[in-house]
Order: sequence, then C-alpha cells, then structure tokens
Amino acid sequence: MKLLIDQNLSHRLVKHLQEQFPGTEQVRRLGLTNNRDTTIWEYARQHDFVILTQDEDFFDLSSLRGAPPKVLLLRTGNLPSAEVVALLRSQLLLIYTLLAPESEVNCLELT
Repeated sequence: MKLLIDQNLSHRLVKHLQEQFPGTEQVRRLGLTNNRDTTIWEYARQHDFVILTQDEDFFDLSSLRGAPPKVLLLRTGNLPSAEVVALLRSQLLLIYTLLAPESEVNCLELT
C-alpha cells in the first residue's frame, strides 16, 4: 500500500513512511500542488494510491464516489511530522486491514 500525501501535510513525511508504505509520494513532489481535489483524486485512482489527508473534502469524495482510491483521513489537528509518523506506525495493522483492496472500507479516520 502506497500513500499519496496531500498538500496539507509535509513532503518530509515521504522519506519517513517508505518502509511501511513503499512508493509513497506527496502531491508537491509530483507537481500536483494547487490542483483541485478531484484532480488529485483521479491521479490517486489511476496510480493505485491511498490518499493521506487532513482535508475533509476527500471524505466527501469517498462517500460520493467510493473507492478507489481509499482515503486515510487524519482528524488530529496540526501535528509535527514526527507525531504523524508515530501515529501511522502505531495504527499500521488497522490501516493495512481496513484499507486493503479487498476491504469494503473506503475511508479510515484516525484521531
């Protein structure tokens, strides 16, 4: 499972999440900054990403369109990158289980 990190989260997360989520990228690194959410959604769908975001608009898209892509929504407020990494690592089994391709869950919210 690879993550597409939304622009509201640091590009520095990419390096720290490669071990758990190989192939992870961030929208800025892909030249997708300032694109509409639907453009990022479509890119994630076409390239088999799970979207990692704090933007509730992706929750809405997930409810409206279903998956793919799946969405990992952080409802934590602004955290330092190290705390985001720690949260994701602490919830790794839950993330892998609920966002697996065969799972019917389209959006997972972490708090």
